[in-house]
Amino acid sequence: MRDFFQRHVVHNFGLKLISLGLAVGLWLAVARDPVAEVGVEVPIEFDNIPQNMEISSENIPRAQIRLRGPERIVRRLQPPDVYAGIDLHNLHPGERTFDLTPQQIHHPVDLEVVQVVPSQVHMAFDERFVRQVPIQPRVIGTVGAGYSISGIVVDPSTIVISGPKKHVQAVDAATTDPVDVSGAVGPLAFSRHPYISDPLIQVADSNSVKITIMTQKLPTVSNVAPQKPE
Repeated sequence: MRDFFQRHVVHNFGLKLISLGLAVGLWLAVARDPVAEVGVEVPIEFDNIPQNMEISSENIPRAQIRLRGPERIVRRLQPPDVYAGIDLHNLHPGERTFDLTPQQIHHPVDLEVVQVVPSQVHMAFDERFVRQVPIQPRVIGTVGAGYSISGIVVDPSTIVISGPKKHVQAVDAATTDPVDVSGAVGPLAFSRHPYISDPLIQVADSNSVKITIMTQKLPTVSNVAPQKPE
């Protein structure tokens, strides 16, 4: 019995006492750390989207995540620490519904996902399409009295756009910021940016275009009535 006590209790007694103290201290630290819960709104990240595909839904949803864990971890939580991920490999054009589960939420390891809202995400996808469209400047105002607009020159006259195929095909032309010709009696030159109102379409070249407005004088009308032949 004495040998057992010497071998298993007294041997390295100091190290065993230190280990016991550390274990008790760690247990007390964990036991005193209250559990907290927090709700965060996070973006949904789409991974592995094919290069020839585009998201054609105008509104990209976000997810409401409720997390639970030690209060000290919850208090240190930063927005980049939590996000939802959806894998889009083998994606084809059309509408798709994806489940959002706790397993798809990236978060600190010490926290637990309690709830995910919404539990599903419905999105539309289409092929990426590129085409060239004309630029039609938006002209406002009225030229000077006795004059009219004789021509409008846009340089360059076209622009390249890209985006979901159906959206791009629906565009007839790009427009520009307003060009005010009020009171003009001679050639005017403007620099304006072209744009497409559809938010899902990208303009390849964001440089401004040169718009030249040309005017001409209207022919004068005589108020003297022609004489009748005798």
